[in-house]
Amino acid sequence: MAQIGKRNLLTVLRSSTPGLYLDGGTHGEILLPGRYIPSGATVGGKVEVFVYRDSEDRLVATTEKPLAMVGEFACLQVAGVNPRIGVFLYWGLEKDLLLPMREMDGPLNPGDKVVVQVVLDQQTDRLIASARLNRRLDLTPPHYHEGEAVSMIVASRSPLGFNMIVNHAHRGLIYHTDISGSMQIGQQVPGYIRSIRPDGKLDLALGQAGFRRIGAMSDKVIEVLTAKGGRLPYHDNSLPEEIRDVFGMSKKAFKQAIGALFRERRIVIEPDGIRLAEPAEKH
Repeated sequence: MAQIGKRNLLTVLRSSTPGLYLDGGTHGEILLPGRYIPSGATVGGKVEVFVYRDSEDRLVATTEKPLAMVGEFACLQVAGVNPRIGVFLYWGLEKDLLLPMREMDGPLNPGDKVVVQVVLDQQTDRLIASARLNRRLDLTPPHYHEGEAVSMIVASRSPLGFNMIVNHAHRGLIYHTDISGSMQIGQQVPGYIRSIRPDGKLDLALGQAGFRRIGAMSDKVIEVLTAKGGRLPYHDNSLPEEIRDVFGMSKKAFKQAIGALFRERRIVIEPDGIRLAEPAEKH
C-alpha cells in the first residue's frame, strides 16, 4: 500500500493522457502527472514517487523530492499567509505545505523561516506542518550510547546553548562553551552523543567522536602553530574565548588535541604556552 508523505516504489498500472496511473494498494490508483514521468517508465514497471494530496484532496504522485517527509523536521520558508487558516510553507513541491494556526508557535510573515515537523493530520488525512516542537518530539528516554554519531537540527537558542533535534526524534543540548563559530536556527549539522544524563536528556557535541575528531583538532593546532612561527601562549589555563578565537574549537577540544600531540611528541607543553617539538625532542 502506498504511504502518504513518504517515498514509494509503485507499479505502473496504465497510461493515459493525464499521465501514468500507479498501484496505490488500498488507496486505489494514484496519478503521476505527465510532467513528472521519468524516462524509461513503462506499464508493468515501477517508479519511485512521493505521494500526497492535491488542492482537490486527491492522492497524487510526484518524482520531485520534498525538503522533509512525514515524521521529519526541517527549516522551511513562509511562502504565504492566510490569517484565517495559517501560513503556507515552501517545501520543494508544487503545492505549498500548510502550517495551520493551531500548530503555530507564534506569528509568521512571508519570508520568515520556521522549524517544523511534517505531520499526517489524523482528522483530514492531509500532510500539514507543526511548529509545536515540544509536542512532536519523542519524550521516551532514548537508547543512544556515548560517542554515537547522530544528525542534528538547531531548534532554538537557550541560556546554556542551543536546543537540538536529534535524529528527527529527540531533544538534546549543545553548550555555548562547546561551540566554535556561529550557528543558525534550522541549520543541519553532524554531531555525536557526549553524555546521557540520569533523566535521559542528551548532551551533544559537534563533529565526530573519538580519535577521528581528536585527529582533526590536532591537525588544526599544528596548522595554527606552524603559521604563527612554532610557538603560541596558550595552555590549560587560557580563557575559552581565546582558544575559540585562535583555534576555532572549544577549550575541551583544545586540551584533548594538545594532549594527543604531546603524547605523540609533536609539541612541547610549557608553563606559558605550547610550541612545536624540535627534531631531537621527537625521539
